[in-house]
Amino acid sequence: MEKDKKQNKKVKKDKNKEQASQTINKKNNKKKLELLFFGALVLCIIVWLGLTFYRAYQPKPEFIQGQIQAREYSVSSKLAGRVEGIRVKKGDMVKKGDLIYQIHSPEVEAKLTQAQAGYEAAKALSEEANKGSRQEAIIAAKDVWSSAKAMADLSEKTYKRIKELYESGVVSLQRKDEAFAAFESAKHNEDAAYQQYKIALEGMRDETKRAVFEKENAAKGQVSEVQAYIKDINAYAPISGEVSNVLLHDGELSPSGFPVVLLIDLEDSWLKISISEQHLMKFQKDTVFEGYIPALQKKVKFKVHYISVMGDFATWKATASNRGYDMKSYEIEAKPLEKIEGFRVGMSVLVRVD
Repeated sequence: MEKDKKQNKKVKKDKNKEQASQTINKKNNKKKLELLFFGALVLCIIVWLGLTFYRAYQPKPEFIQGQIQAREYSVSSKLAGRVEGIRVKKGDMVKKGDLIYQIHSPEVEAKLTQAQAGYEAAKALSEEANKGSRQEAIIAAKDVWSSAKAMADLSEKTYKRIKELYESGVVSLQRKDEAFAAFESAKHNEDAAYQQYKIALEGMRDETKRAVFEKENAAKGQVSEVQAYIKDINAYAPISGEVSNVLLHDGELSPSGFPVVLLIDLEDSWLKISISEQHLMKFQKDTVFEGYIPALQKKVKFKVHYISVMGDFATWKATASNRGYDMKSYEIEAKPLEKIEGFRVGMSVLVRVD
């Protein structure tokens, strides 16, 4: 019995030692795990800090912001008057040649009546100049010439008789001279009457006819001018595009040449950006580059077609003080190489220049 008790005590003691050893081993294993975890955490922190500092000191991409622009046209009229019949509103799409609005101007209609009356009067004077004198005036001038010719013939015969009598010593020298003077006067009257008859036959002089003809042309030109103004009563769309604004409405007075309606030609669009002179070599004429349109989330290729001749001071970027000079910017215009669906004028475009 005693031997069994001792043996049990020994077994129990061995078990306690084994349990104590296992407890110590667990504690040691736990400390090792904690050390491994702490080491891994420190290593992760070191790697993260290294990557962060690496990225922070890497050169960042530089972008330049530009805007989409498009050609704008104004629909106006040479004729001043009241606007009536506006047929479009903002946002409407129109085609070239569509009627946009009309102008009401009673003053121009009155001017047309005056111009037509002046033209008819000048035309009548021109016809009269070309036709010559009236038949009655020609007959009257011929009768006057015939009468003067008869008087001249009679005076000539009278002078010849007086002259014969003078040579015979019947009449005095005074009477002979009086007869000669009457003959000369009658002859001059005949010549004057004949010239009047010729004028009646020929009508006006060529210079007078030409002057009357030019007056007719001037009156005709005035009619054409007023008619040209009247044609501008109807204002038509010069291009196909979108109505961007309507500045005047029905009943409002429009001065001559005032832009009543504005149109945007979406087919004629381009990108406008300002490039610092340090990046100018990358944007020479005919250079192709890529731009990102955030509003459309789309990349589009553009081709440079214009570079401003003279640079301007850049207000969007400061120059480093140690360089000793001011950077200038140049205006660049570039056409898209593809049709941009859904774009609007003024959309931003980001261009990478690093």
